[in-house]
Amino acid sequence: MRREYVRALGAAAFAAVMVAAAGCQESGGGDSDAAACGGKIAVFGAFTGDNAGLVLPSLNGAKLAVKQHNESKADCQVTLQQFDTQGDPAQATPVANQVAGDNSFLGVIGGHFSGETDATMPIYEAAGMAMISPSATRIDLTQKGNKAFHRVVGNDGTQAAAVATYLKGQNAQKAFLIDDGSAYGAGITAELGKNLGSSMAGSDKIQEKQSQFDATISKIKAAGADFVFYGGYTREAAPLVRQMRSAGITAKFIGPDGLYDPAFPEGAAGGADGAIITCPCLPPDKAGGTFGADYQKEYGQPPGSYGAEGFDAAQIFLDAFDAGKQSRKDILDFVNSYDKQGVSKYIKFDANGDVDPSKVVIWSYQVTGTQFTPLEELKLS
Repeated sequence: MRREYVRALGAAAFAAVMVAAAGCQESGGGDSDAAACGGKIAVFGAFTGDNAGLVLPSLNGAKLAVKQHNESKADCQVTLQQFDTQGDPAQATPVANQVAGDNSFLGVIGGHFSGETDATMPIYEAAGMAMISPSATRIDLTQKGNKAFHRVVGNDGTQAAAVATYLKGQNAQKAFLIDDGSAYGAGITAELGKNLGSSMAGSDKIQEKQSQFDATISKIKAAGADFVFYGGYTREAAPLVRQMRSAGITAKFIGPDGLYDPAFPEGAAGGADGAIITCPCLPPDKAGGTFGADYQKEYGQPPGSYGAEGFDAAQIFLDAFDAGKQSRKDILDFVNSYDKQGVSKYIKFDANGDVDPSKVVIWSYQVTGTQFTPLEELKLS
């Protein structure tokens, strides 16, 4: 079902989700005379490819927000146009140049992965376009002085702290850390290492697109690890854990949000059973309002990773249009001053584009078969 869905989505990757129109009453204070309303935003990310399952819920959340908005406000229509980058910085960069160079686009949702986000931030910054990410978590993205980038999700520092607290609570004695060398995987694994102290038994790096892990498995065995943490994405994690189990390694497997993807347990062929996945994203029944039920009705399945965050990212832009904002500058100013409850959390950005860390929650999920079962909200310290 997932493969059919991805193919169907990919066929429409460059289609507009909704048609644009014009004309509505300006809201949110100011002149009450008729004013232009509505506009066009872009969304980019890995909508096809090996890691698409992590991103599609966020895309669907954004599409749902736009659909609901357009159905309720006939005189303030918004277009959401999607661009498939497969999460690759090399593919995301020309997309960013295309979007930034088209003045009809007034804002952008993305990136979804940290690497593609880092590569495109300067382009959107130069264009003065507000950029809102539902899921790019690398810490330094908001430490580069970029004024265009914002994210509605916690960073890797908060998630790593929560994972460390979880491991300590599980009395982990020998945690072995592995990362895939990606901007995301290396970043969150390094942050976790800072928090583990003497319970860290060893570490190793693999490469993206690697498929055989004999050397790493030998190191895990030599370390006598009771927990194995993997920072990276599904494409490498699934064969890694499958080969670990075949080699007789029984250490508990734990990974961050990059593995919150149906393809992970599917590709692990049973090897992922019992694995713990953490995510700064909410279980479906914890999201605000009617979001969970609305998503289920629209797509026939509960929202997965970052569905609520994708909805919130789109809603910020929709609120800007409803307030009569019609230029990139005005929308960027609106985003900077945003101060409102979303379905995933209360959203107010600091000067660097991060949400209030006190509003960020990290949840643990357990893999059972091909499902991700919510366990508990994790403490950050």
